[in-house]
Amino acid sequence: MTAQMSTAPAKGTVLNFNLGPEEITRITDRLISNGKAIQDRVATQSNPTFANVVVPLAMRENEQSSEYYLITFLQNVSIDKDVRDASTMAEERLNAFEIESSMREDVYAVVRAVFNNASEMDKLGAEDRRLIEKMELSYRRNGLALSKDKRERLGSIKKHLSELETRFSRNVNEGDGFETFTREELDGLVDDFFEGRETKVVDGVEKYIVTTKYPDIVPVMMKATNETTRRRMLFAEETRCPENIPLLQEAVKLRLEVAQLLGYRTHAEYKLELSMAKAPGAVLAFEKDLRQRLDVLADKEIKEIEALKRADKKAAGEKYDGLFSWDFRYYSNMVKERKHNINDDEVKEYFPMKEVTRGILEIYQTMLGLRFVKVEDAAVWHPEVELYEVWEADGKKFTGHFYLDLFPRADKYNHAAVWPIRPGFVRADGTHEFPVAAMVANFPKPTASKPALLKHSDAVTLLHELGHVLHSICSTTKWARFHGTATEGDFVESPSQMLENWGWEPSELQKFAVHYKTGKPIPAELVKRLVAAKNEGAGLFNLRQVFFGMFDMSIHHTEDPNVDVKKNFLKLRQEISRFENDSNDTWGTSTFGHMMGGYDAGYYG
Repeated sequence: MTAQMSTAPAKGTVLNFNLGPEEITRITDRLISNGKAIQDRVATQSNPTFANVVVPLAMRENEQSSEYYLITFLQNVSIDKDVRDASTMAEERLNAFEIESSMREDVYAVVRAVFNNASEMDKLGAEDRRLIEKMELSYRRNGLALSKDKRERLGSIKKHLSELETRFSRNVNEGDGFETFTREELDGLVDDFFEGRETKVVDGVEKYIVTTKYPDIVPVMMKATNETTRRRMLFAEETRCPENIPLLQEAVKLRLEVAQLLGYRTHAEYKLELSMAKAPGAVLAFEKDLRQRLDVLADKEIKEIEALKRADKKAAGEKYDGLFSWDFRYYSNMVKERKHNINDDEVKEYFPMKEVTRGILEIYQTMLGLRFVKVEDAAVWHPEVELYEVWEADGKKFTGHFYLDLFPRADKYNHAAVWPIRPGFVRADGTHEFPVAAMVANFPKPTASKPALLKHSDAVTLLHELGHVLHSICSTTKWARFHGTATEGDFVESPSQMLENWGWEPSELQKFAVHYKTGKPIPAELVKRLVAAKNEGAGLFNLRQVFFGMFDMSIHHTEDPNVDVKKNFLKLRQEISRFENDSNDTWGTSTFGHMMGGYDAGYYG
């Protein structure tokens, strides 16, 4: 069932992304003013009930969330710096207001009165009961039981933390690095890597510009035969955004202070209380057990990689000097190619973006009983963005919208992620508001002679992120607070991690993996080799994920306010990942956005 095309106006309420700085500021002012008015009214209730206290507060979340998400989303995708600046400022102001709101004693008093009223609570259905329980817990966790001076300190810290996190993210988005190389220095890269690539004259020599965005840096780290080239490229990546190190350092210190003000030993203890894991001990035990199991695989994999590098050094007449962080992707890929006869440059010819997107959307349509309709000439934030309507398969029930923004550009968010632009919820009149989600990624762009071609791993990423999109679209809740991926933090990734497995099903791959020139399906024998190579290097690859999780816990499950984030990152990466760091000073943690994007004390999930 192929996604259909529609030239008719999009169904449902379509969001307006064509906002200027002044309009963003006006919306921000209105959201704050309206929010304060609602809270003021609620706080004066003399006979607090679920209907006159909790419902107005939750309806505010419902009705204002889409505007909040929209205007704060633009900082990640807009090509207009003034819009990005206004979006960033809006997020800082709105977050500061929400922090103030979460610490209002007068509002908490009436919420608490409802929570303690057994007759009121007994009337509630499951979602309404969960709503007030979460609301009351949130107020308590925001320090309403503290003395006034401690509450004021807590509020001040939380506002500043929000500002630090926003600045960190903005710096990463706008802080791309680059290196310049001759064609000889990029030996091992295929011809289409150079097609349309910008050049720059350096000391009288024309060189190719290679940025730190994924479609540039990943092929270089995987394919460049020149070790110095790989080292320089990784150095460019790991010396980006030096201004972010003090931001993260300060955030870690402030998070600990917040936790201890609230009676917890560490930030991880505070954060994990709401997770499925519940406590740092469970997370550390999980990571330790996983590391031990992966070390067994990694011992064998390291020997294979070391043998390959020793052979390369011998052939070049050079002394073997160990395995370094810039060797990981290159030699891991070489092992896969030699053991399984898998060449990513051959494979990607069967993964043209257009066909992969069509095929993956068909998988989700079939599995979930949906129909996707692409809206032509849609109002979007960039010409490359696509808008889709989502319907039940029979076409009778509209379900929501999603946007796809899949190619890199300057100053855009530079990883892959999904934003819930508007949650679904039940309006005051009983009708349903339709959800909207946006996927943002940085897949290779088309060239003058070839369409956009994906690695197989890119196709798996597309499956993963679209899993988040459909988690949002298919969710049905009364309250926006619980919609889509607004689950316990260590469950958020689970659906998408499971849905990735469709990318390894031979029967599904052969439906959409077709050669970009001939249209012939990917050969069954190549699919067989792909699947056979699925777990090649799994030990080292997953140890890298364990490293990220252990680094997270090392800076967030400690009572030391001055724990060195830069030192810990480098030390643990070398110990756990098995590859040595550069002898030159680097700071890879400065672009580890998860630590300032909501995954603090939660990366393990």
